[in-house]
Amino acid sequence: MPHIVVCITGHGYGHVAQTAPILNQLHISKSQFRLTVRSSVPVSHLRSRIHAPFAHLSSEGDIGMVMSSALDVIIRDSCEAYRELHAEWDARITAEANLLHELKADLVLSNVGYLPLAGAQRAGITNAALCSLNWYEIYRHYCGNDAIASQIKDCYARADAFLSPTPSMSMPYLPNLIEVGPIAHIGNDRRDELNRHLRLSRDEKLVLVSMGGIASRLPMEGWPRIDGVHWLVQADWNINHPDVVVLESLPLGFSDLLASCDAFLCKPGYGSFTEAVCSGKPVLYVPRPDWPESQALIEWLQRHGVCCEVSRQTLERGEISKELESLWMAQMTYRQTASVTALGAAQVKEWLVSKLDG
Repeated sequence: MPHIVVCITGHGYGHVAQTAPILNQLHISKSQFRLTVRSSVPVSHLRSRIHAPFAHLSSEGDIGMVMSSALDVIIRDSCEAYRELHAEWDARITAEANLLHELKADLVLSNVGYLPLAGAQRAGITNAALCSLNWYEIYRHYCGNDAIASQIKDCYARADAFLSPTPSMSMPYLPNLIEVGPIAHIGNDRRDELNRHLRLSRDEKLVLVSMGGIASRLPMEGWPRIDGVHWLVQADWNINHPDVVVLESLPLGFSDLLASCDAFLCKPGYGSFTEAVCSGKPVLYVPRPDWPESQALIEWLQRHGVCCEVSRQTLERGEISKELESLWMAQMTYRQTASVTALGAAQVKEWLVSKLDG
């Protein structure tokens, strides 16, 4: 059976959200393949999203950016980490190529580490990048357009394809760019079940809160109460607030919770925005003006969904009742001019099948 090695960066959960629907569709349509997932993302999260059977290899994969929170880049540490990675760059590529040979990989899909691509290219293995961003652009923004940036760019440009899902940052310098539709896993609306479980009336509101997979939290224990509003928050935030409901205590997965809530509170992120829009849920987001991908995501969200921006300072104080009310009023009057269909996973799946069958 052909062996697909998929490398997923641990820099947030949006990369898993982009990759998992593709692997799930591939599993349904073409069962005769082996799958290995290399990632530093917790394997429990990977298995909650990826339904195809897979072997797991823990791997740092790529640096991304060194973060102090979901919103804050530590620029000096990030630049130093890249210098260390690229100090023995050719040797690292050779080691990666050797590992892929040992794994007997037939195809490498990377979201969006570039070392696996370079290793596959040296080993003569079909390889593709998949992402709404690339680390060349991110590195260049924070650390400068130097020799390291050039090496990163070359890895992406030499891949068999760079598969760019809608919405994505602009990448006109990549000759192998293939644009595809949005990628999103859309859950089921199970609100009636959720209301019964939590003993809520139909008038009460549920707001799902998530800052992605990077360790960070909001100081919600100090937030004022908003009449009729309950917050769905992950357990490891350890929030002591009378209106907080722990996500893990509920009998629904994340995508079903998103499809069942009244609003989604998040930072700009690919999976967050596409899944909210495709589920028809309004979004309250905190801006991330220094992150190069943000503008493309926000512009797409504003065109296709109902959304409202809230400042970081206002969010940290929890003084967002007016913003939520405005969001819900807009949702009541909103008429979507063009439906958004998550076609990207099927398009990438077809590209992968063409390479495996070729």
